[in-house]
Amino acid sequence: KLQTKLRSEGGIKALLGIVRCGHPDVLSQVARGIANFAKCESRTCTQGIKSGRSLLIEDGALPWIVQNANDEAAPIRRHIELALCHLAQHEVNAKDMISGGALWELVRISRDCSREDIRSLAHRTLNSSPTFRAEMRRLRIDY
Repeated sequence: KLQTKLRSEGGIKALLGIVRCGHPDVLSQVARGIANFAKCESRTCTQGIKSGRSLLIEDGALPWIVQNANDEAAPIRRHIELALCHLAQHEVNAKDMISGGALWELVRISRDCSREDIRSLAHRTLNSSPTFRAEMRRLRIDY
């Protein structure tokens, strides 16, 4: 309910608007908010409460997420990496993520993330998606 309310009241777009200030602390908090939203949304999908594309993707957050997935600031990068993994856990998001460049970031995370838990989550997520696996075969990406 809260996710729907946040979205209907422009919360996701407001978060994306805040990033224009460029302050690292603000970016870290926005990244945290996006990661928490993605995690909660993923949970509601898993529980069968919600279906369909991610509200983050529908509201245009994916380009910012992909752009900041390899940020030099560890807190920003860690939150964004988690957000990508949570978004990728649901097959309905896979095509949008591929067209948005997120597949490359997921592969990078599965190989290079300094945190084992996130690296493992990215690897499992890539393995569990038929769409991601097919695209990686097509692009001849070893992971």
